Amino acid sequence: MILHAGLIAAFRGGRWRGVLIEGASGAGKSDLALRCLDRGFRLVADDRVTLWTSGGRLYGRAPETLAGRIEVRGLDVVAEPALAWSGVDLAVRCGTPERIPERAFLTHLGLSTPLITLAPLESSAPVKLSRALQHLGGGQEGAYLGGLAAGVSPPPGGDSR
Repeated sequence: MILHAGLIAAFRGGRWRGVLIEGASGAGKSDLALRCLDRGFRLVADDRVTLWTSGGRLYGRAPETLAGRIEVRGLDVVAEPALAWSGVDLAVRCGTPERIPERAFLTHLGLSTPLITLAPLESSAPVKLSRALQHLGGGQEGAYLGGLAAGVSPPPGGDSR
């Protein structure tokens, strides 16, 4: 399955955890991904993501022709070191978020992934995405909001693990 989306990943909990970024053309998907790259994320795919399942998990990669490239609006499509693939642990929909949203999930290829909505051009969007990955998208098998609901604090050193 090929989606019009982006995929970035951060190394958390001993493995790469991917964030699928979906939204309309011009919504700010690549802009959000680019700003996340400056916060320690790695590019997996920009503009198009090929999804597949294996062992009950969802994975994504860039189509061969787009691998290692990201669109920087106003500049060009530029080379960017990229991961060959990543699991998808969290989905982000570009839009206007609710103040305190209900639990949401996105289903692709029969698998559900925790979903958040972010305004991708807000300056805080990369921080919100990173926190969501730490707290909400810790794994498809984990409870949505599990760590927060249980009062578990993040490990010392913040979300850089």
